[in-house]
Amino acid sequence: MNWTEFSQAAPELAGLFRERLDTTGLALMGTTRRDGTPRISPLEVDIFEEHLLLGMMWQSKKALDLMRDPRCLVHTVVSNKDGSEGEAKLRGRAVDVTDKGLRERSAQHTFDTTGWRPEEPYHLFWLDIEDAAYIKFSENGDQTVKTWRAGAREQSRVRKWTGSRLED
Repeated sequence: MNWTEFSQAAPELAGLFRERLDTTGLALMGTTRRDGTPRISPLEVDIFEEHLLLGMMWQSKKALDLMRDPRCLVHTVVSNKDGSEGEAKLRGRAVDVTDKGLRERSAQHTFDTTGWRPEEPYHLFWLDIEDAAYIKFSENGDQTVKTWRAGAREQSRVRKWTGSRLED
């Protein structure tokens, strides 16, 4: 499901992911290496037109991982230890953008917003979103967990901090 479809199916989670992304402008991506071990890499993510776009340098390790196995996880950057700013993640499959028009419009959008324009060759994928999650801790230690899976509704729960552990 593309970004537009995801934001209609799970509007609260889409808003929280975008909020976290807008705070830092960066995300982390988990991919699977050729030998099956995990790889984590930083990347810039762009929500453009109806897609969450993932741009990468030509022949980068993470791009080669995705060409071989498109399953991935995109996780917003966490910059505090107490979890009060929240963290959001999307899991899905990377789809290679072959539409030249979308590639050109995306490159122009990148230039318009950053002053830098990617030059061919480079990799550009959109994320086919399958599920999402968001976690945030309150000042008293309570944990809010929001989740969504394709075909289901958003769910939310609060786990209470007892002073020694979290309880549902």
